[in-house]
Amino acid sequence: MAILSESRIKIIVQWASFLKTRWLVKTMDTNKDKIASLFNTWNAALKTGDPSKVASLYEKDAILLPTVSNKVRHNCSEIEDYFVNFLSKAPQGNIDESNVRIFDQLAINSGVYTFTFKDGTTVQARFTFVYCWNGNQWMIVEHHSSQMPE
Repeated sequence: MAILSESRIKIIVQWASFLKTRWLVKTMDTNKDKIASLFNTWNAALKTGDPSKVASLYEKDAILLPTVSNKVRHNCSEIEDYFVNFLSKAPQGNIDESNVRIFDQLAINSGVYTFTFKDGTTVQARFTFVYCWNGNQWMIVEHHSSQMPE
């Protein structure tokens, strides 16, 4: 049995690390356009009017700091409950400004969006979506939305 030298082991470890990184990049959609498009997926779920479809985009222990409620939501069940009332207003979201940053298996999209409701009213709010790659897809782990003060 041949014994590998320390330098050979370092090369093998570096190569394995390189391959792992290349694999993650190929399997994880890590470009900014993909992260920005996750809002469209979320907005499409809103348009279904089904709170469970919206809540399914959140990790099981996600946190929601919602726009039109003072209550912090701490899990999918509480998040779904928030969307029962919110979706009754038939919201249509539109991004006014988006700023995407990606940090390995964590991505953040923050900016400003405007919701138009079925009664014609609008609400402009600041938002932050924090996504985490779960091995299969990006999931919302933190969502903060607050109405613009002015």
